Amino acid sequence: MINVTEAAAEKAMILISNSESDNETDLGLRMQVIGGGCSGFQYNLEFGEAKGTDRVFEFHGLKVFIDPRSSLYLAGSVLDYNDGLMESGFKITNPNAKNTCGCGESFSV
Repeated sequence: MINVTEAAAEKAMILISNSESDNETDLGLRMQVIGGGCSGFQYNLEFGEAKGTDRVFEFHGLKVFIDPRSSLYLAGSVLDYNDGLMESGFKITNPNAKNTCGCGESFSV
């Protein structure tokens, strides 16, 4: 299971509402772990609709879609959104990550 903070859910829903999709009610945030980066795995966040095997969660009104493979790597993770002067954007805190690269974009387990 993952968790999404209220700040992250609010920002994602704003971005979804600003999209040019005709069917916003089916849209949500897809969280994936894909191969790549200097540590082996990296996160991929995108807006879209649920796929057949996705697990669907809802946090503060936001639908979140996670494929079965990614759910293994994301278990216990928290998605937050920071809107600060020095740092702004979505941030994933993952207790399963053993190492991260210097830029924080990739991790290993």
